[in-house]
Amino acid sequence: MVISLFSSLSWFETKMFGRLVLLFSILTFLLLAFAAAIGFALGYDTTSITSLVIFALVISAIINVATYVWSDKIVLWSTHTKLITEQENPRLFSIVRNVAQRANIQMPRVGIVESQQPNAFATGKGPDKAIVVATTGILRALTPSELEAVIGHEISHVTHRDVLVASVAAAIAGTISFLGQVIFFNSFFGGGGRGRNNNGNVGILLIIAAILIPIGATLVQLGISRSRESYADAEGARLTQKPQELINALRKISSQSSARQWTQNNAPAPSTASLWIVNPLKGSSWTELFSTHPPLQKRIANITKVAQEMGMLVS
Repeated sequence: MVISLFSSLSWFETKMFGRLVLLFSILTFLLLAFAAAIGFALGYDTTSITSLVIFALVISAIINVATYVWSDKIVLWSTHTKLITEQENPRLFSIVRNVAQRANIQMPRVGIVESQQPNAFATGKGPDKAIVVATTGILRALTPSELEAVIGHEISHVTHRDVLVASVAAAIAGTISFLGQVIFFNSFFGGGGRGRNNNGNVGILLIIAAILIPIGATLVQLGISRSRESYADAEGARLTQKPQELINALRKISSQSSARQWTQNNAPAPSTASLWIVNPLKGSSWTELFSTHPPLQKRIANITKVAQEMGMLVS
């Protein structure tokens, strides 16, 4: 069965799947290793360290479930999205419906964000409970074919349950950050550990780990985000059969995306940056320290490979 699954995947799909498994494995390893290191540094015995590792996994699972259950409501609120009816924008509804039918999923709900920046994202718990959102800027900036290609990208996120993938990654990375805070709290208020490991060198090393490991976990989480964007680019191009239009759309959106285009009242939360087809906060120096999306030229190169597989030429 496993061999059959892999034989049905294209080169690009196999590469993305393997990368995703690797990144999740690294993230899980960081979580377990960090929890065990905390227990060791605090002088816990083997049983207590095991309990701490299990506790970390339980906290991660709870955060993951909560994030998944309420993710769509949180995202709509933090992006200032207004759900609309077909009468309010029949053109957008028509495009979303056509792409959803090609993907063989239920018609998603549709939302609008008031912004001159061209952008779009999708959220929801799965193919039957999806929400596709576009800014007013993207409706003005793109041609109908380019907009269809963008919607194809977003629908691909929906069909491959990328919200669930992102939720799991965020939960594990969040748990690691939580453990880092536990270390700092214990170091400054708990005396820096006890028993055989209560010495300055261990304390310093543990504090360094508390800083570096969460950063590493965040980088891995962002790597997962970038891999899902690449995969959605490829699948969106296949779904709509419009790789050139998707490339054109990405070029337009990237050239017109800037944090300055958002007003103070409608700027999306930085935590939602990975959801959009292009980072909506480009130009904000601190948000660009960690990239949520692959570089534009790399995305174009991946789409070009997919176009070649389909026997199509792009430029």
